[in-house]
Amino acid sequence: MRLGLIPAWTQSLIRQSIDLGLVLALTYMLLLIIGERRTLWLVRGLIILMLATVLSKYLKLELLSFVLEKLAIGAVLAMAVLFQSEFRRFLEQLGRGQLLELFKPSRRAVPKTDNVIDEIVDAVKELSQNRTGALMILETSGSIDEGVFAVPGVRLNAEISKELLQTIFQTSTLLHDGAVFMSGDRLVAAGVILPLSERTASRQLGTRHRAAMGITERVENCVCVVVSEETGSISLAERGTLNRPLTSSKLKELLEERFAPAVVREPGAPKLPSLVRQFFSQLQLLRPRFFRLPSSTSKSKK
Repeated sequence: MRLGLIPAWTQSLIRQSIDLGLVLALTYMLLLIIGERRTLWLVRGLIILMLATVLSKYLKLELLSFVLEKLAIGAVLAMAVLFQSEFRRFLEQLGRGQLLELFKPSRRAVPKTDNVIDEIVDAVKELSQNRTGALMILETSGSIDEGVFAVPGVRLNAEISKELLQTIFQTSTLLHDGAVFMSGDRLVAAGVILPLSERTASRQLGTRHRAAMGITERVENCVCVVVSEETGSISLAERGTLNRPLTSSKLKELLEERFAPAVVREPGAPKLPSLVRQFFSQLQLLRPRFFRLPSSTSKSKK
């Protein structure tokens, strides 16, 4: 069928539908790549800003359109800097032609609950009993940009074991005065220096606790296990808050919840069909307001 035989309004509708579909697909890819709840609000804010720009152009508000367009460009550049690791992965997959991989949700780096978590908990238990200070960063989902660390530390890329963790945190070793960074079932680095939290904390909390709070404030897809050198108490930091004091059994229970294999994606990035259903359900709720359909009571009065 030739394009010239299609009416002009139909061609315009087809182009607008394709345009809207591509924008929805691009937005969905961004929601999958940036899976953290806090960053999702930034993406939604950018989308609202872009919609406001399009609306101002449609209404021919030239000055407002000019200002909103410059704000949108600045917001895109700022997000490209903030999420450079996610955009790097996006461009790398796009360059390799892995288009289908862009629509797949990022998998969690889940440790083996029957092995790795047991090794971590056993090491923490021994360190706590000996009052040996320790700080461990555990990646929960996606990948952490190591640029957020004050000092990235020494690369190890070793298998996680109780003996290795206990050895690293002995005061006679060169790497004890820092954190270990673990991703999946690998101990990536040791001697990592973390940014400290700027919030006021209790005087009982030392530098390790403030560092655990600081990194979990900046990075949501990680938890930190802390062993106090003074008291031997065990703490778990998540999203800038400390859960303390903990027993080794309670720590194991919390870690198993965080690394449950059934959870394979972030709840902040919903599936595309559910987004479509929510969109049409909202349209159904708004339809009576626009069309002002007469109610049954008004009909009965007539």
